[in-house]
Amino acid sequence: MPAAAVPRRILPVIVLSQFAGTSLWFAVNAVLPDLQRSWALPPDALASLTSSVQLGFVAGTLVFALLMLADRFRPTRVFLACCLLAGACNAAIAALDGQYGLLLALRFAVGFLLAGIYPVGMKIAASWYREGLGAALGVLIGALVVGTALPHGLRALVGDGQALPSVGGLLPWQAVVLAVSLLAAAGGVATAWLVPSPPAGNGVPVRPRALAAIWSEPRLRASVFGYFGHMWELYTLYALLPVIIATRFAAGEVSMLAFWAIAAGALGCAGGGLVARHVGSARVAQWQLAASGLCCLAAPWLLVAPEAVFVAWLLLWGVTVAGDSPQFSALTARNAPPAVVGSVLTFTNCIGFAISVASIELFVRLAQVVPLAGVLPWLAIGPMLGLAALRPLVRLHQEPRNRAVRS
Repeated sequence: MPAAAVPRRILPVIVLSQFAGTSLWFAVNAVLPDLQRSWALPPDALASLTSSVQLGFVAGTLVFALLMLADRFRPTRVFLACCLLAGACNAAIAALDGQYGLLLALRFAVGFLLAGIYPVGMKIAASWYREGLGAALGVLIGALVVGTALPHGLRALVGDGQALPSVGGLLPWQAVVLAVSLLAAAGGVATAWLVPSPPAGNGVPVRPRALAAIWSEPRLRASVFGYFGHMWELYTLYALLPVIIATRFAAGEVSMLAFWAIAAGALGCAGGGLVARHVGSARVAQWQLAASGLCCLAAPWLLVAPEAVFVAWLLLWGVTVAGDSPQFSALTARNAPPAVVGSVLTFTNCIGFAISVASIELFVRLAQVVPLAGVLPWLAIGPMLGLAALRPLVRLHQEPRNRAVRS
């Protein structure tokens, strides 16, 4: 469909709906201090709860792809159903009373259903923006980043349990959880109501031979392994940000700075997309991956730097740790064999999120027994390996355009 024929409302609706739906991703992480205070959760709760969402997303991505749900049914209806169900699962947490096992199960369910929100939202966008999708990609991934940050911002506004003793008879952490759930549901309704979707039945089945292509195609291997290095760092940083900030700030300030540090990634996504038009996605990904890796290595000094420098470091890290996501998306889609593009993207994302689980489990648990100054520099392993993998594409000055992959 030509870009000129696309109604003006389409991209804003998709972006806002994507933002609303993906706000579920870190909804519990944002209120975890309140849950730990109220429920006496185990020390490893941060690692376990974050990993549950990531594992749910991996499982959901595979199931949605293998069953071709977004092809058998209209994508906007799949998006709506997943937003409503994920919002309900998230809202159910407010009714729990210390049942940690159920909390883990609900987080896994939310992650599973997010596979019908973020990737399917991208599919809807691709159906409308076959021309100029590259420009839309940075905005869409930026919406994911701000959505991920939103629960921290809401917690900062609501308070840490003392600023507001109750909201409609509920504790503040419950108000945050319910607000995010309602927002996700509203995003699903908005897309189903305002965004037409193409007819069902035009998909391609997942093909296992795409795994061989990831390894055997040099250019594809370069972009995919660069993405894996990016995923080693990204979600582990998001999980640890409140812990890092808490070394210098108190409760409400922790949530607000965590919001701004994560949301800053949207600037990296949008700005990186503009720069990539002139120098190519590979160079932009290289620059941002190198910058975030340096932020890891500089942690021992910047953790004790003056407050303004400390805050600037976290904001820069937030910009660069997420800003390369759209570029890896474009690189992988461009370099995948046309016959197995969808399969390559599915497997790449599943492996990438599985890597994030391993990193989260390792680093979050290490941070409980080792000072952060001794933990954070090791996050640079991902960016360093990613940069090494990416070198062939940088040398080739490739200019991938108008394809997308979930990140």
